[in-house]
Amino acid sequence: MCGIVGCILKNDDDVAPILFDCISKLEYRGYDSIGLATYSENKIHIKKDKGKIKEVDDKLNLTDMPGNFGIAHVRWATHGDPSKLNSHPHVDEKRNVAVVHNGIIENYLEIKENLISEGHVFKSDTDTEVIPHLIEKFMNEGFDLEHAVRKTIDIIHGAYAIAAISTDEPDKIVATRKDSPLIVGIGEEGYYLASDSPAILKYARDIIYPEKGEIVVLDKNGVVVHDEFDNVVNKEIETINWTPEMAEKEGYDHFMIKEINEQSTAVRNTLTQKENIQEIIDDIDDIQRICFVACGTSYHAALSGKYLIESLAGVPTDVILASEFKYSAKTLNDKTLVVFISQSGETADSLKALDVANETSKTLAIVNVAGSSMTRRAKYVIQTQAGPEIGVAATKTYVAQLTSIYLFAALLAKDDELLKELDKVPDYIDETLESKELIKQLSKRYNYTNDFFYLGRGFTYPTALEGALKLKEISYIHGEGYAAGELKHGPLALIDKRTPVVVIVPPGDAHRKTMSNLEEVKSRGANVLAIGSASDDALKTKASDVISINPEVNELIAPLVYIVPLQLVAYYITIEKEYDPDKPRNLAKCVTVE
Repeated sequence: MCGIVGCILKNDDDVAPILFDCISKLEYRGYDSIGLATYSENKIHIKKDKGKIKEVDDKLNLTDMPGNFGIAHVRWATHGDPSKLNSHPHVDEKRNVAVVHNGIIENYLEIKENLISEGHVFKSDTDTEVIPHLIEKFMNEGFDLEHAVRKTIDIIHGAYAIAAISTDEPDKIVATRKDSPLIVGIGEEGYYLASDSPAILKYARDIIYPEKGEIVVLDKNGVVVHDEFDNVVNKEIETINWTPEMAEKEGYDHFMIKEINEQSTAVRNTLTQKENIQEIIDDIDDIQRICFVACGTSYHAALSGKYLIESLAGVPTDVILASEFKYSAKTLNDKTLVVFISQSGETADSLKALDVANETSKTLAIVNVAGSSMTRRAKYVIQTQAGPEIGVAATKTYVAQLTSIYLFAALLAKDDELLKELDKVPDYIDETLESKELIKQLSKRYNYTNDFFYLGRGFTYPTALEGALKLKEISYIHGEGYAAGELKHGPLALIDKRTPVVVIVPPGDAHRKTMSNLEEVKSRGANVLAIGSASDDALKTKASDVISINPEVNELIAPLVYIVPLQLVAYYITIEKEYDPDKPRNLAKCVTVE
């Protein structure tokens, strides 16, 4: 859940301003501290502290550091409180080695005890600090930096992306990864490392994706990658088609509202994957069961997939949280297609589950980030076309995932009418976004509460879950999504005038029963914010407030459109409460530890 950056320039310019710029682009990953390390004149220079990037920079002037190569880090505390000592980069006691690390070293206590018994002195409470001490130990035994890193990863257990520099080998950065993201960028002015592409898009768009256990060496002359047997690996270079501008706010107050407004484009671009999806379906003949595996927002997209595939294609479909997958793994066989959904393609729980599923079943990944671990490990890949998403709370990547699932379900069921309807969805979203100002004003009425309920039936039940998640993620109001028919089985006891209820009521088979549920909560005193068709006159008389969707969108397509006002409600309530929707507390964009 941290972010790392490395850079070595071909010329002798100072690298600190570039490191600072790159690491600032990884704020969205979640962090509580920042640090940089550069090298010059046989010395490693380090500036680091807890706090937001601007706060630390104002105090330490992070761009004023000598040297043309270095590493940088934003940390989200896992071992040890946020503090200057616990911030990265970490060094050995002689300050000959500096390291940044994303992940968790599971056996660090055992390693630390052994190193202390050998005379090593530790200063932090982190698991990471064992890494520079191990590298120093092996370099003292005669290994160069690259092979000292290799010896180190033979000892440590867990997930990691690591970048290291040493005073004994100037003009070199050595990096490696296992179950944590790491990319290598090749630019005109130098060579780069990063946890995610937005960090380096400004400087390099030609990218190499190291595999688990490979060692990457960057120097002024280029990039060399070695496998676990020390053989040079000729890596394919991929060009990222995202521009730096795509990862900027472009005049919006927050990335989240920018990305909400980009959703019609995300859907339109993802619809271009129809041919690729048809090829996958043609190749997975004789599949008797589909199993979705996902986390968080992607889990809600998967739930929509279950409703779609079972109702349209009649294929039994399960949805399993990635963290719970191992308890169901024995039900898999060669007639099962296991579908993994992840924005980043680096979600730790999902990657573990993918490795298990690959042993018995065909696997499909629905992923937004090209070249991510999941795209390289799944048999089939559907690349969503949302572009870079910086806001921690997923918006446009969610609708892109849904679009991919709708395409898959429609093609699997040979439903030409649904395919035609999907082509209209971008316009439906744009028309819904025209209600932003109304939704903003309505949202001001609902920031008083500590609890919110969201109700949906059938296809809109997962939409209720996702709407509730958006609210709790960024506004810190407890939001709970329920299948509307479950009200009498417990939740109704919590409904009173202090508990507003969002009811999702599109036209369709579930409309009448959902309206009955609306009246149930209304009669218990709840304020009801309903989302339904502009032509639904009954809804306007029953609900306290209504967000109207025009033109009329039926319940089958509703999840792709009705989520937009729910995202806007969460966003505007958050703004009213004066919180930053792009950086919710305790959360990170990419969850790379289990």
